[in-house]
Amino acid sequence: MWNEMMRNRTLSVGALLAALTLSGPALAQTAAAPSQQQDPGAALVRGLPDFADLAERVGPAVVNIRTSERVRANSAEGMNDEEMEEFFRRFFGGPPRGMPHSSPRQERQAPSDQEVPRGVGSGFIISADGYVMTNAHVVDGADKVVVTLPDKREFKAKIVGADKRSDVALVKIEGTGLPVVRIGDINRLRVGEWVVAIGSPFGLDNTVTAGIVSAKQRDTGDYLPLIQTDVAVNPGNSGGPLINMRGEVVGINSQIYSRSGGFMGISFAIPIDEAMRVSDQLRASGKVTRGRIGVQIGRVGQDVAESLGLGKTQGALVRSVEKGSPADKAGVQPGDIITRFDGRAVEKVSDLPRMVGNTKPGTRSMITVFRRGNSRDLSIVVTEMEQEAPAQSASSPAPERKDAAKATPAAQALGLTVSELSEAQKKELKLERGVYVQAASDAAAGAGLREGDVVLAVGNTEVGSVAQLESALAKADRNKPVALLISRGDLAQYVLIRRAR
Repeated sequence: MWNEMMRNRTLSVGALLAALTLSGPALAQTAAAPSQQQDPGAALVRGLPDFADLAERVGPAVVNIRTSERVRANSAEGMNDEEMEEFFRRFFGGPPRGMPHSSPRQERQAPSDQEVPRGVGSGFIISADGYVMTNAHVVDGADKVVVTLPDKREFKAKIVGADKRSDVALVKIEGTGLPVVRIGDINRLRVGEWVVAIGSPFGLDNTVTAGIVSAKQRDTGDYLPLIQTDVAVNPGNSGGPLINMRGEVVGINSQIYSRSGGFMGISFAIPIDEAMRVSDQLRASGKVTRGRIGVQIGRVGQDVAESLGLGKTQGALVRSVEKGSPADKAGVQPGDIITRFDGRAVEKVSDLPRMVGNTKPGTRSMITVFRRGNSRDLSIVVTEMEQEAPAQSASSPAPERKDAAKATPAAQALGLTVSELSEAQKKELKLERGVYVQAASDAAAGAGLREGDVVLAVGNTEVGSVAQLESALAKADRNKPVALLISRGDLAQYVLIRRAR
């Protein structure tokens, strides 16, 4: 009887604990209801999520990608047998079948042409007939790509196309009825929401890690704003999907911030909407077509924006204009600040390459530039970007000086010694106007000015002679920094000089 009573008591306590556990959220909501009126934020967190169903649903469409390349024997020079075996142990669990274990000093004659593993990455299937999305750096330089599904089926894949600028690649395997992922809406993604990564870190297939969205629109890519998360991502995760709590892919895991080579709490993913646009072009033509206008641009700082009367820090500073380019034909000048493109505001310098790059070549667009205190609209025809623009020299040899240097009062107060530009010198420097800097000291030198620079404008006032420079400097507010637009080599930039007090 006593045993029966104790058993019932134990069951009752257990039942009570189970009931409390099962009804915890409901009880918490009920208890919190009165306090919600006093503290609206009290009910924002409702417990930890369970990722099991999500991983089970999406996992079958996430693949492992192995790549290899054919190399000559002498290209692997310097790697002994022990190092090769250690490589295979770390990334593949052991050396290939038939590879003997030997002393590092033992030498063998390698075949003249052999297949060498390059790396391991991840990907995900976006169509039932076998199109797989991954990172461009996962398949870059690969002669052979092998895709392995979670059910252990292996396929030799064909690279349909890869776009290095966005780091998106599309490969194709021969299959039908394959599991596919669902594509999410990036506009619904919110900072702070839970996300999951599935991939093959260090070759460990279908590893699931979770975290939250730390930020959106991070400017770490040339053409794409990236999603920042704290999801654990390591080598091998590249190309795998970033998934929201609805089981939809919202990004491609692409980069990590690390000082050690491993995960340090910050990872980045390519937004899926941008990736899908790239993959659609790769699928249609095997390449990505982007627009260009032929300018080199830089950031507009807060002090420069205030000095020029721009109002706020925005736009892209035109540092150089390629001769004969769409920008040149449209009348864009070095020193212009492009504030709008096709009616859309250019909030920061990285916005412009993305806007132009996503514009179809041949499109006539309208750009707004801020020049000498006024905004003006220019019509421009976007052309096709064939390849990476060659880097332009930041400096060029100074022309031989023949004019006498002039130390005018206002310029000298800033530490500037200047001289006129002759017609021959303007032609040599490819400038229509300006004042040559013979020497810079004091405040001017501290701001970064140096011999060989050419002053094009003081604030919003163009200068074409030493007299004009002196007049513009004399009129400038002595209590504020002076913004000089200068030409240095092939580039233009603003330099902010703070007067000594």
